[in-house]
Amino acid sequence: MSYPVKKPAEKPDHTPIKEHFQLKETIVTIAADDQAHIEAAKEAIRIHRAALETYILSDPYFRLTLEPYECPKNAPEIVKRMVKAGNTMGIGPMSAVAGTISALAVEAMVDAGAKYAIVDNGGDIALINDKPVVVGIYAGQSPIKNLGLIFEPRHSITGVCTSAGTVGPSISFGMADAAVVLSDDVSLADAAATALGNEVGIGKESVEASFRVVKEIPGLRGAVVIQGEYIGMWGQLPKITRADIRYEHITKA
Repeated sequence: MSYPVKKPAEKPDHTPIKEHFQLKETIVTIAADDQAHIEAAKEAIRIHRAALETYILSDPYFRLTLEPYECPKNAPEIVKRMVKAGNTMGIGPMSAVAGTISALAVEAMVDAGAKYAIVDNGGDIALINDKPVVVGIYAGQSPIKNLGLIFEPRHSITGVCTSAGTVGPSISFGMADAAVVLSDDVSLADAAATALGNEVGIGKESVEASFRVVKEIPGLRGAVVIQGEYIGMWGQLPKITRADIRYEHITKA
């Protein structure tokens, strides 16, 4: 599981605001420089989650399938993004739900004027940052601890999403303590993290082999897998640093 753990020194009058927000099963931590940007994120979550719920009522199969899904042209935006990401990875659309909600919330924050905005939806993170941000990787009982990725300032949204077979409530058919994927397409990062996590068994060879599911997918920037005492990396990753990983800081119920 990945989540923002600290921020470098900032001007005292520009300390980011952080707020925990829950709407049914959606549980997020939102960070911004302005309360109005946080409110924009919350409103976007309400709107897009309601659209998703209404769609699922019309087609309950959408929520249950673990296979690629045919999306109708009149589907709401959240559904279209989830389907595109899941189909790209050859899995069901719900694999991308958390990352898609994070992305839509951060997009609303940007529309409201935010240059620093983070939405952490249970380890599936969308962010845009005008100052460095460290995102920590929580890998449960693995002895590989206190690692973080440094995201330097940039003017576009980044997705960093995590799946795990040993941590958290999400469905995974693998044994990863953490499978992290980076992409500018947050929905795709979420679905890819699920697919990557599904591939991870036990041992060094399994970690190495798991990256085959992400290597040929356009739009994925990099990935990290932690399984037990093993860690594997692929692609272009941010600088890795030591981070103060605290379980109580993780976005959860």
